[in-house]
Amino acid sequence: MKYSVFLHIAGKLNQRLQITPLLFGSLGLERRLKMSLNADDVDVLIPKRFIQDDWGALVKLMEEEGYVIVNSEEHEFECDGIHIAFASIENLKPFADIEISNISLLSDSGAAFYLLELSDYLKVYTASSKDGYRKNVKNKQDQKKIDLINNKMREEKV
Repeated sequence: MKYSVFLHIAGKLNQRLQITPLLFGSLGLERRLKMSLNADDVDVLIPKRFIQDDWGALVKLMEEEGYVIVNSEEHEFECDGIHIAFASIENLKPFADIEISNISLLSDSGAAFYLLELSDYLKVYTASSKDGYRKNVKNKQDQKKIDLINNKMREEKV
C-alpha cells in the first residue's frame, strides 16, 4: 500500500515538478530486501531547492493530492493515515558518503525514481546508528536492519 502511494506521488513529482525522487528509509530498504519491514511512513529524498526555495510548489502539489502538513520542520505530510516525509538528497554525501550520481534509476507504473543499493543502505543505517536520537531511540531497529542487509549481501555473494 505505501509503495503504491509512493509511486503515485513520484509520478506527480516527475510530471509536475520535474523531480525524480529517491525512495528512502525502511520502505526503500523493503524494495531492495524484497521483504516487508512494516515501514511506518514513506521517506522521500528530493533536491534541496524544493525543501528550501521551492517549498511552496511541493506543498501545493501535496495539498492537491489530499495531503496536509503535519510537521513542517520535518517536511511531513499525511493523508488517510499515510505519512510522507521529504528531505534533501544532497545530504546523502555528507551523512553516509553516498555519491548521488551512482544511485540506480528505476521505473515502475510510469514513475521514475532512485533507489539505493544494499551497500548504500548499509552506509545509511550505520551512520544513523551513530546519530544521537536514533542511537537512543531506534538503535535496535537500526541494528536489525544492518543485520538483514549484511545477511542479504552474503546470500547474494554465494
